[in-house]
Amino acid sequence: MKKLALLALPAAFALALTTTTAFAADGKAVYSDNCAKCHGDDGKGATKMGTKLGAKDYTDAAVQSAITDDQAFKSIKEGLKKDDKTLMKPSELSDEDIKASVTYLRTFKK
Repeated sequence: MKKLALLALPAAFALALTTTTAFAADGKAVYSDNCAKCHGDDGKGATKMGTKLGAKDYTDAAVQSAITDDQAFKSIKEGLKKDDKTLMKPSELSDEDIKASVTYLRTFKK
């Protein structure tokens, strides 16, 4: 019985690692599914909707440095308004997905 328990322990540990990795947010996928329509696959914001709403060019280092991860998180979570005009609706994404998308957004910086 002791041997069986000892053999099961590494298997359980491996399963836990695999499960955690499998459910970790994929920032690129979250971004593609939820952000690219306005911000573009390349992060430049040059889409029809992005141009209309004034989406920022996240390939620009100055734009990237002007916003913290916390500010980006809050903007995604709560949405953005300007002069009573909704620029970005509040997100229904999980906090983990929002953090992953912000991390992916940082990869656009040149």
